[in-house]
Amino acid sequence: MVLAAAQACEDKKAEDTRILELDAVDSGFTDFFLISSGSNERQTQAIADEIEIRLKKDFQTYPNSVEGRRQGEWILMDYVDFVVHIFLTEKRAYYDIERLRKSARTVDLDQLKVMLVEKTTVARAKPAKKAAKKARAKKTAAQASPKAAVVRRKPTVSKADKS
Repeated sequence: MVLAAAQACEDKKAEDTRILELDAVDSGFTDFFLISSGSNERQTQAIADEIEIRLKKDFQTYPNSVEGRRQGEWILMDYVDFVVHIFLTEKRAYYDIERLRKSARTVDLDQLKVMLVEKTTVARAKPAKKAAKKARAKKTAAQASPKAAVVRRKPTVSKADKS
């Protein structure tokens, strides 16, 4: 989602888009900051709209909260795993949010793609291991208890046999 949001910024001609990976010790509330700038209020609002539309369309998700959209000077969009900050250029220089997060590491888009591929690979491997473990446990249980595996039926006697 961070990559899609960054691409939406680029599509709307945002300036100086940066992704900061926050230190887990320093910031327990989110993993990434996406920081971008626009030259006027209309552009910052258009960037925010594009991010929201793209993430809704591609990931069926909405921001948890949005602040500052009406004024357009500093728009904050909270997607829980990452937070988007869209500033007017002069407001970004004034608040200098990158300086406030000294422990954060700037990540370029290529690095982020590699990190996400690795995380996805690890995450997908865990459910496969769990499923294989469940299948082994089920097979072992069936072998240990043959009565559970075989359904026994009573012999049926027809009317012709009774006569």
